Amino acid sequence: MAFNFHPVAGLTAAALALAAGAAAAAPDELVLKNGSRILGTIKGIGDGVVTVDTEFAGSIKIKQDQIVSLESDGPVVLKLKDGEILTEPGLNVTEQQLVLTSEAAPERGYGLGDLLLSNPEPWELGHGYRWTGQASAALGLQRGNTDTDEFDYRVDSVWRSLQDRYTTRLDGEIYEANGVKNAENWATLVKYDRFLEGPLYWGVNASAEQDRFADLDLRYFLGPYMGRQFYEQPLFTLSGETGLVFVDEDFIIAEDQNYLGANWTIDASSNYLGDSSLLYLKHTGILNLDDTENVVLNLTMGLSFPLLLNIEGAAEVLLTYDSAVPSELDKLDQSYRFRIGYSW
Repeated sequence: MAFNFHPVAGLTAAALALAAGAAAAAPDELVLKNGSRILGTIKGIGDGVVTVDTEFAGSIKIKQDQIVSLESDGPVVLKLKDGEILTEPGLNVTEQQLVLTSEAAPERGYGLGDLLLSNPEPWELGHGYRWTGQASAALGLQRGNTDTDEFDYRVDSVWRSLQDRYTTRLDGEIYEANGVKNAENWATLVKYDRFLEGPLYWGVNASAEQDRFADLDLRYFLGPYMGRQFYEQPLFTLSGETGLVFVDEDFIIAEDQNYLGANWTIDASSNYLGDSSLLYLKHTGILNLDDTENVVLNLTMGLSFPLLLNIEGAAEVLLTYDSAVPSELDKLDQSYRFRIGYSW
């Protein structure tokens, strides 16, 4: 038996194999307006930024309008701002213009700024809902001259599609000092939002709450509203809602009442301190239109940050003002909490 070995052919085959492996492992490349060249792996595009995993700086975010050229191999699904969905063999940008090569690519040209998302989730393509939420709790114990026990809980859940959004929320607090219960309250909220063209949406909300130690046996309201998403970027989000609600209040001591009220909500958040943390503010109010001195205000301010996997912590301040409580009780309640929760 004879074996024939051709050194040149063998080296050529090995070189080709090495080259093929190197090409397969070639990193994505971005060139910025300031001349910087970044190598890494593009993880996604959305909210006007490109997320890139790098060896030298971990995960970084780059604004789309700062990118001159981009080259990334591998099939990708692109969703453009005009609703067009394209499947491309790779993501390529030259002089801030998308290079589209698939047979289904439109004839007109698109800039990188026209790209809304890369590899969108099913709900972002109009299929079904995205479910997100968080369950959190805070426990406080003190032993000594004063024995106190405090337990706070919160559950938030949101179902979001391109057309609408469902929101549910439950908050509660139990507080005891020296075996005497000083607080036991809960509040629940259900909302439905329907998105219109542009930043506007309309919705209906319903809420019920109880705080017997603030003389409130039960308050519930129901009503429609209009909302607007003023800003929606990771660095700063801001939305506002205003509408009318029918309010029914049952008090333990004070006189029961029901009235038509004006209702408003302000939501704001920012990742200014870092992508993994979030500053947030939520304010709601109800004004009695029959008696404008009767107002209920709620304000929550806080900072959330990751702890491990999907577990996060949050430090927050809660202020509640109710002008209708009896004069012998404080109209303003203040709470300071550190919560630990699980997000999904």
